[in-house]
Amino acid sequence: MLIKDLIKLTGRSVIAQRMRSFLTALGIAIGVAAVVLLTSIGDGMHRFVLAEFTQFGTNLIAINPGKATTHGTSIGIFGTERPLTIDDTVALEKLRNIEAAVPIVQGNAEVESSQRQRRTTVYGMGGDMPHAFRANVVLGQFFIDDDPNNPRAVAVLGSKLRSELFGDSSPLDKRIRIGGDRYRVIGVFEPKGQFLGVDLDDAVYIPAARALEMFNRDSLVEVDLLYREDANVDEIVSSITRLIIARHGRDDVTITTQQQMLDVLGSVLGILTFAVAALGSISLLVGSVGIFTIMTIAVNERTAEIGLLRALGGKRSQIMTLFLGEAVVLAALGGVFGLVIGVGGAQLIAILVPALPVHIPWHYLIAAESLAIIIGIIAGVWPARRAAKLDPIEALRGE
Repeated sequence: MLIKDLIKLTGRSVIAQRMRSFLTALGIAIGVAAVVLLTSIGDGMHRFVLAEFTQFGTNLIAINPGKATTHGTSIGIFGTERPLTIDDTVALEKLRNIEAAVPIVQGNAEVESSQRQRRTTVYGMGGDMPHAFRANVVLGQFFIDDDPNNPRAVAVLGSKLRSELFGDSSPLDKRIRIGGDRYRVIGVFEPKGQFLGVDLDDAVYIPAARALEMFNRDSLVEVDLLYREDANVDEIVSSITRLIIARHGRDDVTITTQQQMLDVLGSVLGILTFAVAALGSISLLVGSVGIFTIMTIAVNERTAEIGLLRALGGKRSQIMTLFLGEAVVLAALGGVFGLVIGVGGAQLIAILVPALPVHIPWHYLIAAESLAIIIGIIAGVWPARRAAKLDPIEALRGE
């Protein structure tokens, strides 16, 4: 039997039972479409989160008061921890290879201009914030060089808050009230968008010492350090630890590098994407059951045809190839149909729900189609072998 004859017989068998072939391929198509849609959303979330964390650069180190874990629990339960202060920030900035140190305090307060008011996020920051976080002041300036422990009452507005309070007019040198205290506006940030759902433009930035006083706190929420890109981060972490021990008497802070956060996030999101793909693959397994069932029925219905082919000299390997080819064709067609549905659905989601990050990973498309074909082969092997093992005389007699 020539290869072209095998192809013709396979094609005719699929076309002869159009509805059955369509329903069988549809089971695979649904599985492939599910894989494509779920992995597109998963990969989109992966890229979105990583982009959010890298928009401020990758050479940052975060220092938070208190150890995250000590023997499985917070150190604060068994001992005391010293607050992370602005003086600590000044000392940390003097370490080797540190380019900037930013004390951070966060809270929520009422912000009032002469005619409007709005409750929003208040960030207490240090003067190095624009350099450390790649934030540009498009109007005015950032905090002037003041005593970090006793700075002037000045504020810089996010672009959205500026529009809410002052519209199109210039807010420079205007007086506003934040939490009941008067501040002079000295600048406006360029639009920064959102960071993990937090609108950085709808916020006001004041000196960290003023924020500590406003929210009645004695400890900073965090200190972020910007280090030189060519520096050894492990050496910097060690120097930070030594400095904290010298100042606090113990290592009572949690030090997290940007790369550590990215590695953990990448690992977690990678596992999530894989799990989502595996979930979608369950539909493919269901589709394989359909192929197995249809091919088994086909063998029973075409017993006489198999006997005739064997009587005319067809080899068992050719009979097996014929039926296995039908299974592969059904799986491959279903896979292609599923890719069309999945890609179209992902693009439709991106249009209808632009806030949901969707990215179509092309390597997953190839993997989904390959998996569909493999499933077709696996599901078709047993019926094909059964057809090949039929005795030609018994098969003809069965007719």
